[in-house]
Amino acid sequence: MTQSSFMDADKKRERHSRRSESTLSNSLSKRDYRIVKKIGEGTFSEVVKTQSLKDGKYYACKTIKQSIDSLEQVNSLREVQAMKRLNPHPNILQLHELVFDQESGTLSLICELMDMNIYEFIRGRKYPLPESKIKHYMYQLCKSLDHMHRNGIFHRDVKPENILIRHDVLKLADFGSCRSVYSQPPYTEYISTRWYRAPECLLTDGYYSHKMDIWSAGCVFFEIISLSPLFPGTNELDQVDKIHDVLGTPDSGVLQKFKQSRSMRFDFPSRKGCGITHLIPQCSSTNLSLLYQMLAYDPDERISAQIALQHTFFKEQRVPPLSVTERRAVGLRRAIGTVEGGETSGTPSSVDQLWRIARQGRRQHHLKHLADPLIRCNAQRYPVELPKLNVVVPSPKITYPVSSLPALTITHRGSLPSITSKKCHSRLPREEPHRAAFKTYFMPPLERKRGEY
Repeated sequence: MTQSSFMDADKKRERHSRRSESTLSNSLSKRDYRIVKKIGEGTFSEVVKTQSLKDGKYYACKTIKQSIDSLEQVNSLREVQAMKRLNPHPNILQLHELVFDQESGTLSLICELMDMNIYEFIRGRKYPLPESKIKHYMYQLCKSLDHMHRNGIFHRDVKPENILIRHDVLKLADFGSCRSVYSQPPYTEYISTRWYRAPECLLTDGYYSHKMDIWSAGCVFFEIISLSPLFPGTNELDQVDKIHDVLGTPDSGVLQKFKQSRSMRFDFPSRKGCGITHLIPQCSSTNLSLLYQMLAYDPDERISAQIALQHTFFKEQRVPPLSVTERRAVGLRRAIGTVEGGETSGTPSSVDQLWRIARQGRRQHHLKHLADPLIRCNAQRYPVELPKLNVVVPSPKITYPVSSLPALTITHRGSLPSITSKKCHSRLPREEPHRAAFKTYFMPPLERKRGEY
């Protein structure tokens, strides 16, 4: 192409961008939203900061670039289905409202506004985070994954850019790539971002499961600790090579599992691997223990999110903090309960009574905390009917009521339906997301701008 051709293409893109912004502004203004500024843009969507003129609150508005034809198509989007099923949860991004302008075919997801993502949080840091904060973030990430997997969904694109934080609260976002854990492989091999792609995604023809989310979370875990990515491969072959440099070449039994669903030959040179400990020698043994279990090469040996939450590394996060009464009792006990030689002297009956009440209350609280998982396990795992979500159609041409999305009713036995659209059931050749157009309505996050991809 000549220089003038490039200039013409740039002008066309600029005009298209201005038209899109004008269409989006008109669509949102009909629902009393004002665009404040543009936050970012991806291949299939753009995100702007908006303010509600009704309550004055600020939200993040994610608008799909591809035109949507109908409400049925809106309801079939995986991201909409997943957020309906997973909300509300303290570690899942909250979907506030859907705004669908049928006249222009524009769909906007109004979500809660977060401060930044994990990549932005650790970018440019000179000193590592304290272990207490790392525990706090990773515990919340494991909670979000456990909630997803318990509800029959796996994310498929866990990475720092899709993990948002605000006031030390972590929330998993961007569910455009998610699938049902009960759907049948093969899936597309190129769904996850390469640096966080599990070995089974690299070495099989799309035969992977929800355990890929745990591998990706382990890579994020390492990146939060070291402030640098663990496996920054430049291509798929280099990605596998970097994994083997650290973890070593897996034994023949593990590779045989992958060969059953891959036509290529595996001629990996045998190597031991330097180990994760060599890369982050400052980490504690409990930290490394969880990290190695999350990054197990064999997905069958990889820890689950539910078991990860019970790991010793999260002991402090699982035990509830002392109440005000308990802290006062401890202070009184220490103030008047010790004498020379370290022996405990007689204490007033009121203090002893206070101490016993506090200790008994804490024991009951702890037992209740331990019993909660059992109650959840014995209860019905999935709701019979998904929560209704308000869908706003600002076009005046709509004459029928569309106050809510139709609820997804479970009509099967023992499993959830696949989170997919009707168009996704057609037998299409597996291809990269950017070639799949909008068949799966894939909405990736904002791209990382540091040149490694």
